Amino acid sequence: MAKTLNKSEIEALRAIDTPTICNLLEMVAPDRRGVGYTTRQLNCVFPELKPMCGYARTALVRAKEPGPLPPDKYLKLRLKYVDYVGSGPSPKVSVVQDLDDPPGYGSFWGEVNSNVHKALGCQGTVTNGSVRDLDMIAEDFQLLSGVIAPSHAFIHLVDFDCPVNIHGMLVHSGDLVHADRHGAVVIPHDVARDVPKALDLMQRREAVVIGAARDSKFSVAKLKKAYADSAKIKK
Repeated sequence: MAKTLNKSEIEALRAIDTPTICNLLEMVAPDRRGVGYTTRQLNCVFPELKPMCGYARTALVRAKEPGPLPPDKYLKLRLKYVDYVGSGPSPKVSVVQDLDDPPGYGSFWGEVNSNVHKALGCQGTVTNGSVRDLDMIAEDFQLLSGVIAPSHAFIHLVDFDCPVNIHGMLVHSGDLVHADRHGAVVIPHDVARDVPKALDLMQRREAVVIGAARDSKFSVAKLKKAYADSAKIKK
């Protein structure tokens, strides 16, 4: 993995919404245009919070049936998971794939796990599974989920530190994930520092077209010229 971003570099990415991050990735990593992001809606429980941006801590869960491990062995697995989430660079984003069909039968996320994961350095979670305890979630901890449901049923860890797929977004442990109320995207490490630098260029290109569209003397001819002028802005 490339050298991790410092706090100011992470905050520069958090100052940008996720759709704009996707637009900027089209500029700095054109091959990522059609991959690496969620393609179905997720419920954003706290849309007022700023975007998340952090290094992925991944896990697989199930909830429809009891897990295969006896309590003592499952506790050992949970403690290894705690060590895993607590390790590595911060900030982190917990990315949890629910393997049940359909996902969300039982919730991994609520008052306890949100506080535990926040203490371990996570800004929030991105999951295709369910969340609950919405009035008791850790402060400033974001939840992006496929389902909102009341019970944890037989929720249990299946694996962690493994590849996961959340609504079309493939995530590996340690990937840099950006997420807000629109969904989530993986930012490749090798272009992460280039993304904010491309913002000014993108905004100047868009401003030409938006300006023409908002012009009180709008005309199709002016709009066509704006598109042509926008395309000429290279730096």
